[in-house]
Amino acid sequence: MNLEGVVQHQEQSDRLSWGDTVFLHLEREGMPLNVASVCVFDGEISFEDCIQFVESKLPLLPRYLKRVVPSAFGFGLPSWEYDPEFDIRRHMSEVVLRHGTATELKALAGKLFSKVMDRRHPLWDITLVQGLKARGLKVAGQKGKRSALIFRLHHCLADGIAGVGIMNLLLDANPEAPRLPKAKLKFKVPKPPDPLTALTTGFVDSYSEFVKRILSALTDLLNMAQRAGANGGNLPTDEFARLLPELTAFTSRLRFNVLYRGPQKFAWTEIPLAEVKAIRHRCGTSVNDVILALVTATVRRYCELHGDPVRGKLLRIMVPVNLRGNGSAVELGNRISLVPVTIPLDIRQPKKLLKAAHKRTEFLKRVHAAELVSLAGGLIGMFPSSLQAFVGPLASQLPVTPFNLVCTNVPGPQFPLYLLGRKMVECYPYVPVGGEMAVNCAILSYNGGVYFGFSGDVHAAPDLHRMERLLQQSFAELGAAVGVKPPQKKQAGRKSRARSAATAPLKTESDVAPISAGATSSPESSSAESKAQESNESKRQPEPAPKEQETLLAQFHVA
Repeated sequence: MNLEGVVQHQEQSDRLSWGDTVFLHLEREGMPLNVASVCVFDGEISFEDCIQFVESKLPLLPRYLKRVVPSAFGFGLPSWEYDPEFDIRRHMSEVVLRHGTATELKALAGKLFSKVMDRRHPLWDITLVQGLKARGLKVAGQKGKRSALIFRLHHCLADGIAGVGIMNLLLDANPEAPRLPKAKLKFKVPKPPDPLTALTTGFVDSYSEFVKRILSALTDLLNMAQRAGANGGNLPTDEFARLLPELTAFTSRLRFNVLYRGPQKFAWTEIPLAEVKAIRHRCGTSVNDVILALVTATVRRYCELHGDPVRGKLLRIMVPVNLRGNGSAVELGNRISLVPVTIPLDIRQPKKLLKAAHKRTEFLKRVHAAELVSLAGGLIGMFPSSLQAFVGPLASQLPVTPFNLVCTNVPGPQFPLYLLGRKMVECYPYVPVGGEMAVNCAILSYNGGVYFGFSGDVHAAPDLHRMERLLQQSFAELGAAVGVKPPQKKQAGRKSRARSAATAPLKTESDVAPISAGATSSPESSSAESKAQESNESKRQPEPAPKEQETLLAQFHVA
């Protein structure tokens, strides 16, 4: 795009919030902090048409034209200023898959998610992936061809909720391809302020934001005190005494809680939303409780797969909570808090596990944990930007495990979206990994499906793909326990996707053999189960080589 032209934005610059600045400074070389997604579309998409279409949407997203500019001498907050060298082709690229498999696409996504963005330019990019096979389906008369888009946004630019809002702007609910503009859009870049003005404005803006934070913190404290006084009788003393020690206990490291080294792998799977809602109604819980129970069961199976004991251990999950209220999801920036949900890892009965997850999330709501964490995070964000820039990269390398993993669940649109007339059939979200949380999970609901994206360090979880079938197994077990069966017409399709996501479908927990040396089965396993396991092991198809995805990376052709 040529930025010399006739359209000029009213604001010359705007500031990052304190929370956005924290995400900016926590990033270090080799450990990017981006939110992302892999979206699969029916049929092929023209790269030139895609560039032209995204370019036509940029007036609705002016921050996509801006880069992060540090404050003068480190005083005050960084600002968003127009990139005088903006070129849309720097942010959009095309990749052609050689074999067109899902494994190849996952490997490409993992490679992209491992790269830190260039801060000299706007912090986003889109990769159009061609040559993806549709597993034998004939789509739009193109003999089963599909395309994929890999979106990446820096976490200082948007959180998961804002990312879905942006997706709704770029995509369209109309199945008919829109007309592309014939003339290129042109923008006139406002002249940046002189250094003295920038310094003065930065100091004033930062001081105003600081005062606003203090007043907001005082208001939050007053509101929490009023709600606690009004609802004090709703929190039984025995429940408080039983669950508070779990909340304050030190986090037990699991096998993937090691210092992040990179690069990353990406794995995914999906389950039907209708069945998740049916489980929720049967058990009187929430959709998020069902998701947390499934993730907990998946982590337990993964640990036992490697022979790690889980008895007496707790899984501490960092759950982001949207603070926008009724505000617009398109609003950029981060408007989230974090809730520490601690669930016993050794609960094997699915209904009991779901009940435990529900009980703990309700407890956290009653004690206003999200507000408390948001208040603490706001106070941390008030530290000078220069101090954050120095401490942030160091903090990400400390041997500290505040949580075992992040699990973010974002509600997406429950109707099909289209890009240039091509329907989006799958959308797998990504959440960054870092510190000692080297494996995380992002969940997005879209058009009747619940899509799971597992991100992980290749050293911490070289067999991350196993999470896919372990989650499918946990979901099937929970559904059977509560009497929810998948519709017969959809079952075949679900099984087909599950097989493509995993190397070998598992029917029972005994099908999962520990892969670490000297591993033993759990105390609940019987000798009969061990024999069945040996029989299943002899029939199972071999796992792909640990470096299969890395080998595929060398086969990509960048158009």
